[in-house]
Amino acid sequence: MMTTNTVAVTILDKEYRVSCSDEEKAGLEKSARFLDDKMQAIKQSGRIIGLDRIAVMAGLNITHDLLVENQTKSGMSLNINEKINALQNKLDFALDAFGK
Repeated sequence: MMTTNTVAVTILDKEYRVSCSDEEKAGLEKSARFLDDKMQAIKQSGRIIGLDRIAVMAGLNITHDLLVENQTKSGMSLNINEKINALQNKLDFALDAFGK
């Protein structure tokens, strides 16, 4: 049975209470610190005013970073698959040549 706790996290100097399991607590706290860092940086830039706008900009920035990272990983995965296919073809060729 999962135990649910209330965890206090602080984002932009405001405390929020969030329910989560013991297993999720460390991840939640890490996520909150990450979001707070992003929002603090946007606030300190002075270009964006208002908590809601800062939150939206932080969300957009985080989403953009995630999409770029996923696209990079997808490209690397494709490259690895191409190399695996090339190795399989070489192995098949070698086995065919050896078998004759």
